[in-house]
Amino acid sequence: MDKQAKDFLYKYLNNESPTGFESSGQQIWLEYLKPYIDEYISDTYGTVVGVINPKAEYKVVIEAHADEISWFVHYISKEGYIHVIRNGGSDYVIAPSKKAKIHTDKGTVPAVFGWPAIHVREKREEGGKMDVETVVLDCGASSDEEVKKMGVHVGAVVTFDDTLTELNKNWLVGRALDNRLGGFVIAEVARRLKENNVDLPFGLYITNAVQEEIGLRGAQMIAQRIKPNVAIITDVCHDTTAPGYSKVKQGDQKAGNGPVLTYAPAVQNNLLKMLIETAETKKIPFQRSASSRFTGTDTDAFAYSNEGVASALISMPLKYMHTTVEMAHFEDVENTIKMFYEFLVALKAGHDFRYIK
Repeated sequence: MDKQAKDFLYKYLNNESPTGFESSGQQIWLEYLKPYIDEYISDTYGTVVGVINPKAEYKVVIEAHADEISWFVHYISKEGYIHVIRNGGSDYVIAPSKKAKIHTDKGTVPAVFGWPAIHVREKREEGGKMDVETVVLDCGASSDEEVKKMGVHVGAVVTFDDTLTELNKNWLVGRALDNRLGGFVIAEVARRLKENNVDLPFGLYITNAVQEEIGLRGAQMIAQRIKPNVAIITDVCHDTTAPGYSKVKQGDQKAGNGPVLTYAPAVQNNLLKMLIETAETKKIPFQRSASSRFTGTDTDAFAYSNEGVASALISMPLKYMHTTVEMAHFEDVENTIKMFYEFLVALKAGHDFRYIK
């Protein structure tokens, strides 16, 4: 990864972009993408799409989602303690003792998720009672009025205060790799197409969708607007070699062994075969997984939109999903970029989309 890409990666992933409040991250992403596209569009809720060859009749989408899990301020006690509810799949178990940011019109208010000392909690429960109702934010205020003077109000969004780091030169660690790492991937695909002077015979719609974490909503909306012929989604999946996973239940995927291609009802079989052929021809390592009724990703939204869209899913294995220490292997990131790029080049060379039906 060169310096230009890495600088963008850190700037983009360190930015807060919670569900429903993705605009600042989308601006960073779009500014990086602009030199490599012909035009861009955005919708009412903030999904952004960079377009290459917009006049082409045939439309191919490559997509990631831009949002991250977070919290909403739900109740402020008279003593100044702030209770929250989840915005997406936030994990209340990891919240105690974490630093946080409360986002307000007056700026960012620093806070911490408090938790009683171990020797005062109920001895019959090692960790004490833990559920979302016991998670409390403390911003250093002594009353609800003091909290409100800081600009904090019910509905204010809260993110963990955490930034990227690296482990052993091979691993990227931080919050929101799910799935702004995918946004990085598709932006790099656009960059390589431009720098290698690849002239596509179809329209390419590089789509960074909002609100995936609360039900694939951004993808549902933008799919209706673009009306693509093909959609290839990138997201993350679990590294099931990490402690706490069952390979019998969750499959066998390992970070560092390549992107994961998924078999599922929403995945169009011929499109999946073409991706596999591309990977095998270009010697790009990949893994396989299977999903039952749905993938749980934006693939489902695109596949069943309009009159049906040929869709596929490329996932990057991730450790510790929905925590502040999500871990992805740099080689998987690079090989996911290669898979997208080589597939699009193969489509260009073939000029024949009849088999994606």
